[in-house]
Amino acid sequence: MKIDWEALGSVFGVSLVGTVFLVGLFALGVIGLTKQDAAAANGGSAPLARTGAYACFTLCTLAVAYGIYLIIT
Repeated sequence: MKIDWEALGSVFGVSLVGTVFLVGLFALGVIGLTKQDAAAANGGSAPLARTGAYACFTLCTLAVAYGIYLIIT
């Protein structure tokens, strides 16, 4: 039995980058919603923060759906 260390390292690297990207994107979405809530509490409005947050959540959903698609096919 021989282990292809280069392929294993490649899979590890792509998984690490993808995970950091998705967690960062989700965190940006949560921050955007928090900014929108803080602006609403102060009597203001932050439609850009809400739109950005929803965009981040949508991208996270699409990335997860694509990963599930890759697993299934």
